Amino acid sequence: MHQAVRRWLTGAVIGVSIVSLSGCGTLFHPERKGQLSGDIDPVIAVANGVGLLFFIVPGVIAYAVDFSNGTIYLPGRNSASVDVHNLDDTMDLASLEKLLSEKAGQPVSLESELIMIEEMENLDEALAMVRMSGVLDEEKLSAM
Repeated sequence: MHQAVRRWLTGAVIGVSIVSLSGCGTLFHPERKGQLSGDIDPVIAVANGVGLLFFIVPGVIAYAVDFSNGTIYLPGRNSASVDVHNLDDTMDLASLEKLLSEKAGQPVSLESELIMIEEMENLDEALAMVRMSGVLDEEKLSAM
């Protein structure tokens, strides 16, 4: 009897440690990776906090993983995204504007000084450019 309880308790501690060490937000919402800030998801914060009840280290690691990945934040209402489109040399300016207007849901003019078009080597580079651009950054927009 004592041995069965000990095995069950050992299994429970190992299971909780694995979940805590990986970060609950990273496990439950991997699509949120890369968010820079926002409102903290209370469900994820409480789930990470459960790790603090068992041991301090797994809970702290869970919070660190979720904050570093950005998975502890609720999805924002204003966000930028990157769609991958392989364009050929035959596409003209009007076709590109039409494609972008359809994706954006509003008219897009490539003559605007606020639009910058660059070819990226890969998706990671494109996402880094979006993050560095300060899309919807109030400070940058007010300076224009």
